[in-house]
Amino acid sequence: MKKTLVFAAMMVVGTAGMALAQDAQKGEAVFRLCRPCHAIGPDATNMVGPQLNGLDGRHSGTAPDYPYSDANKNSGIVWAEATFKQYIKDPKALIPGTKMFFAGIKSQQQIDDLWAYLSQFNADGSLKKK
Repeated sequence: MKKTLVFAAMMVVGTAGMALAQDAQKGEAVFRLCRPCHAIGPDATNMVGPQLNGLDGRHSGTAPDYPYSDANKNSGIVWAEATFKQYIKDPKALIPGTKMFFAGIKSQQQIDDLWAYLSQFNADGSLKKK
């Protein structure tokens, strides 16, 4: 009986962990929230916001030909998973003075999925090799 309960508990914990994994395909759907202002992929160009190709490892305020606020240019941020996930919850909290007008994403799962989607693109818009 104890073994059965332990196994059942392990299965619940294991499947819960799988549900929390980052999913780039679901992140593409979350990106619809970003699409009015941002582009990503081979043909991405700056829009109201900068194109997001090569975001992972890019210094804030450095997408070519985009007129960033001084707050972004001088933030010292290098985009990585942790900084992006903090930023996207409340952009103005991490970079006061940013001109990004977005309330943020509150769902941790959506944030995780969005990062999985965004971080798969190289600076030229191609997908990273797996």
